Amino acid sequence: MTWMLYGANGYTGRLIADLAVRRGHRPILAGRTAAKVAPLAEELGLEHRAFDLSDAAAGLEGVDVVAHCAGPFSATSAPMVAACLATRTHYIDITGEIDVFETIAAQDGAARDAGVVLLPGAGFDVVPTDCVAAILAKELPGATHLDLAFVVGGGASAGTAKTSVEAASVGGRIRVDGELRSVRIGHRTRVAEFRSGPRQVGSIPWGDVSTAYRSTGIPNITAFTLVPGMAGQMQAIFAPILQTPLFQKFGKSVVERFVGGPDEQKRQNTTCDVFGEAWNDAARVSVALTGPNAYDLTADSVVRAVEKISDVAPGSHTPSSAFGADFVRELDGVVLTAVRGVK
Repeated sequence: MTWMLYGANGYTGRLIADLAVRRGHRPILAGRTAAKVAPLAEELGLEHRAFDLSDAAAGLEGVDVVAHCAGPFSATSAPMVAACLATRTHYIDITGEIDVFETIAAQDGAARDAGVVLLPGAGFDVVPTDCVAAILAKELPGATHLDLAFVVGGGASAGTAKTSVEAASVGGRIRVDGELRSVRIGHRTRVAEFRSGPRQVGSIPWGDVSTAYRSTGIPNITAFTLVPGMAGQMQAIFAPILQTPLFQKFGKSVVERFVGGPDEQKRQNTTCDVFGEAWNDAARVSVALTGPNAYDLTADSVVRAVEKISDVAPGSHTPSSAFGADFVRELDGVVLTAVRGVK
């Protein structure tokens, strides 16, 4: 199998490339600019390619699987997915963006016709939360509500920060009776019973309001993390400014200059926590997990996804629909509690 890592010169791309080589893989490293990709390829002894996404189909020649890591995916996923459908190349990415998930899910039929697997969200966004959702849905068939919460340590990469700049202009989103609804960030708060201890969390527009619905069919879904108390009010007040092209350009330029992502020592010393709870009128169940730093987990899950994807039925998938709810248990350093609750 020949696979390509597009966006290999980015922060997360570099982690994936390093891990892939340690596990015996020989991916083609690719990106928009040869000057940025070639040095890494030379260091790792790998082939490289440089091409713009407007010419992605040509760039994918001879490639069976592409792991797409060049965000923000709101701009980059559509041309890469189109190229994958045209060239019959399996697609993996590490997005956490709700609208990207929704757009790719809508191409399920096209992917089936092409014999291609489309798998967005193969990193921390949203492997742990999606698998927790699937575990809970299996434990409580007929669940009507699902809450998913997470906390991560170590800081963000430039790519993650740029996506956050875009998201700041949009506000919160939840799933209500099967439909996506716009709400204020932090419109709900609750205590999440993480393995590391209980934490107060607030609602955010996380990718699971799209993916967990497709994985489980549970019609009411809210995602949570640590949110400052005034976040929702401030976002609503400043949304007209945050949405302007000038602010978006300025914000991303600041990120590009000052955000580099956590170094190896910080990654080794930080972890992630996920908590999920599902319920209906008669029962309530919950489960929690801890794992390594979110970026290390992402590298691990992407490499494993590449190894497994050729065995997945064609179509648009979530991590748990592609590999099963227990996929998260295969990842290095992940520990789950037993499912708790009363049924």
